[in-house]
Amino acid sequence: MYLDRNIRPQRERFFQAVLADEAPRADHVGDDVDAQGLGVGHGEAPIHSLPSGTAPGTALQALFEAAGEEHLVQTTFILDFPLEVSPLAKQKPDDPNFVERFELYIAGMEIANAFSELNDPVEQRDRFEYQQLLREKGDLTAHAIDEDYIRALSYGMPPAGGEGIGVDRLAMLFTNSRSIRDVILFPLLRPEKPAE
Repeated sequence: MYLDRNIRPQRERFFQAVLADEAPRADHVGDDVDAQGLGVGHGEAPIHSLPSGTAPGTALQALFEAAGEEHLVQTTFILDFPLEVSPLAKQKPDDPNFVERFELYIAGMEIANAFSELNDPVEQRDRFEYQQLLREKGDLTAHAIDEDYIRALSYGMPPAGGEGIGVDRLAMLFTNSRSIRDVILFPLLRPEKPAE
């Protein structure tokens, strides 16, 4: 795969482009919708393989992972993720359906993930409760309610942000490896043989 290192990074708002003018408004975030309700998919398997009752933001994330990620060869920042898939990130002031979050992609791989931290304890509790509902419906990736975190937020937290860069992903990029197992220093340990 050829990567032109002389091109300026692209900035893409994938999720907004998919939704165009059919985005559910803030008062509908969290409502259950199907693929037809999103106005996307048109019979492709990635969207229609989602379980019934999938939240709009979760469906958008699945669509991105299935149809968008692999085509991001050049350095690209994907901006403004759906609210439902980013429970710890601050909402965008101009569009409450999305949050202030970006991911950096190079050569079809996610290299970094960053977002503005939500610092409102009441809003954070609401988001955790929504995530708990998703968890009860069978979404194992949904966050559990973290009372200690909410209590810490209630004491006050200044505006903050965070970024995580995967060193293993950078190693894959620099060594032109397609498998993360090729670059991890300590691959999965083999189970010890039981003593006889």
